[in-house]
Amino acid sequence: MAKEYDVVILGGGTGGYVAGIRASQLGLKTAIVEKAKLGGTCLHKGCIPSKALLRSAEIYTQSKKAHSFGVDIANVTLNFKKVQERKGRIVERLHEGVQHLIKKGKIDVFYGTGRILGPSIFSPMPGTISVEMADGSENEMLVPTNVIIATGASPRHIDGIEVDGHSILNSDDALSLTKLPKSIIIVGGGVIGIEWASMLADFDVEVTILEYGDRILPTEDVDISTEMMALLKKRGIKIVTNARINPASLLIEEQQVLISLEDGETYTAEKMLVSVGRTANIHGIGIENTDIEIENAFIKTNEHYQTKERHIYAIGDAIGGMQLAHVAAHEGIRAVEHIAGISQHPLLYENISRCVYSSPEIASVGLTEQEATEKGFSIKIGKFPFKGIGKALVYGDTEGFAKIVADKETNDVLGIHLIGTHATDMIAEGALALFLNATPWEMSATIHPHPSLSEIIGEAALAVDGRAIHF
Repeated sequence: MAKEYDVVILGGGTGGYVAGIRASQLGLKTAIVEKAKLGGTCLHKGCIPSKALLRSAEIYTQSKKAHSFGVDIANVTLNFKKVQERKGRIVERLHEGVQHLIKKGKIDVFYGTGRILGPSIFSPMPGTISVEMADGSENEMLVPTNVIIATGASPRHIDGIEVDGHSILNSDDALSLTKLPKSIIIVGGGVIGIEWASMLADFDVEVTILEYGDRILPTEDVDISTEMMALLKKRGIKIVTNARINPASLLIEEQQVLISLEDGETYTAEKMLVSVGRTANIHGIGIENTDIEIENAFIKTNEHYQTKERHIYAIGDAIGGMQLAHVAAHEGIRAVEHIAGISQHPLLYENISRCVYSSPEIASVGLTEQEATEKGFSIKIGKFPFKGIGKALVYGDTEGFAKIVADKETNDVLGIHLIGTHATDMIAEGALALFLNATPWEMSATIHPHPSLSEIIGEAALAVDGRAIHF
């Protein structure tokens, strides 16, 4: 017997389950179809487990430097089994929390693979969902008034290089390593590649990054990218830019992977990690039974996240864009509120923070210096180093800086960029500044506590007009 719902959400990842909770709050009868586990990639194969590993790497590195703080620790060793066990406990605890929230919201969950059907006896419009249940029980038929596609994305592959989960890894495979390799080649110097490079280097793995472009982290401000490259090299990480890989040259032998570039340069390591972006999970879900449009391999939507089928919405990685968990969550909320008839303004993506959880961390929001110039702004810049901040000296970590880009004509802040310790914890102030159209003067007039790392934002704001105090 078909079951009717106001909203059926395909995918129980961050975007999907947050959309489900908001729909429940608004009194909409809601169901989620999830292929594996609630929480999706972010909780089980991305944000949370990778950051748990990064934290262990940070503690390991700090422990080896403890003597500089007057703390003598003998025989610092890494127990990678316990590192993975800790990661597992964190993921499971958060998974239990998500399950509790879904139960609290009285949201039905169907574990299986959902497929959108065309017009049928159940509905004159495409949108009925057939669920092939994961436990092998009889298929469920769900008849929603509205559908939200939140199926996420998967690691992208390189033609000619087969990920085998042993010698050639993607980020999912890397999270499940039971033993650290002695050396690794990371193909791709984007966010995920840099986070893995930083983490593995801290775990004493020899790391080589092969980046196709002329710099790592190509979406970040050039100053930030340049600084990160220098700091990674300082830590012994080898970085090769303009690296054109020749897939035909790939050779896998016992405990060794060999790959050559088009220029003939050859690199070898125990393992290779392919980190070249993510591709939308939109195949096998019945898109062909609808009029939904696909653009550049992602689902095309309007500002309310409606597809061409106005009762079918899509959010998160499936529609491309920033491909961040916090973005997917807010897109899900906006989609549900539009379904409920709540008036809203479109998301301003330029006001959403971006983070790289490497060592040091990177966090940014708004326009880079290059983007602002290309858009025709007459700009002024303020920069301030962490070495001028007392709390950074206390922490024993003074690498990096803050950079603020402002409009000379209006004096509005256009972009804020941080590289340094705890940058990801401080960028929300920058996002608020952009949301409120703040000026550097208003940011500097906000009294930051002393001593705190956040003082760097106030100093960088002063530096925009040449008024920095402590450097």
